[in-house]
Amino acid sequence: MGELLANYSLKSLNTFGVEAKARYFMEVSSLEALRAVLQLPEVKNLPLLVLGEGSNVLFTRHFEGLVLKINLKGIKFLGKDSQFYYIQAAAGENWHQFVQTCLANHWAGVENLSLIPGTVGAAPVQNIGAYGVELKDVFYQLEAVDITSGKLCVFSKQDCQFGYRDSIFKRQVKGKYIITSVTFQLFQEPRINISYGNVKQTLAEMGITQPTIWDVSRAIIHIRQSKLPCPTRLGNAGSFFKNPEVPQEQATFLKSLYPHMPFYPSEKPGKVKLAAGWLIEQCGWKGKRIGKVGTYDRQALVVVNYGGASGAEIWQLAEQIRASVAEKFNLWLEPEVQVF
Repeated sequence: MGELLANYSLKSLNTFGVEAKARYFMEVSSLEALRAVLQLPEVKNLPLLVLGEGSNVLFTRHFEGLVLKINLKGIKFLGKDSQFYYIQAAAGENWHQFVQTCLANHWAGVENLSLIPGTVGAAPVQNIGAYGVELKDVFYQLEAVDITSGKLCVFSKQDCQFGYRDSIFKRQVKGKYIITSVTFQLFQEPRINISYGNVKQTLAEMGITQPTIWDVSRAIIHIRQSKLPCPTRLGNAGSFFKNPEVPQEQATFLKSLYPHMPFYPSEKPGKVKLAAGWLIEQCGWKGKRIGKVGTYDRQALVVVNYGGASGAEIWQLAEQIRASVAEKFNLWLEPEVQVF
């Protein structure tokens, strides 16, 4: 088992780069170590935070509990049927490295999710998604340890109750399980999806008319790098807010007021998805800086730490952004980032 560390700095473990300390911290690399640390008397009744690569968290204060960094590794080919390959990846695997492994083996379906920061284990919690594909589209099942009993449990797609950037792990069973592996159902025959955003345009600019999964991945990597700042240079957690989903009648009314407002289909009946970045930009926030914090000059949806900002300062800016969007559009943005 790894060493249980006290008063541990989390600054290098969150992509905002803000200073916060964990009362206790441990990195675990095996199921045995995970089960053992959960039984330690020092931490048994403390709050628990499972940390992947810290790419979707904002610490506004010290964490008065146990932070576990999951470092479980391994990618296994489990088998195939007439349509799918079944691939199991351990929770501590880097997400983009997993995507690259899939591409190298011609396992199709995750190419649109290229360059999303984070780990495999965090992906189902958030039901990560980008460019017309969500994790649930390639998900088969996952394994997770019951924090109370130490038992390894299996969750099917139906069990996970996936929604837009949402799952049962953010709601009913939040804080009750730790995901240890995810099994994916990947296509033997690629289903190229270039309908979202400017993927098709980017491919055309690259001179590609019949794209492979590698081509789609390269195009999306190019788009993401052109729109989003690298966290090692400018602290951020990608999109700070979710795209709001509103009733069709409300969307129609807003369209009458703002004819250029972009809309996207929602999987929820009678709902329409709006672009949070566009809403924020209309309120004058794109590229705006206040002291050590601001929004990225190429994408208003990205809140950035210019260096030395506290988590509280970043959250204060986010609250100001939400208030201005609420005032102008009568919409309350929901954070995509987990705030502690």
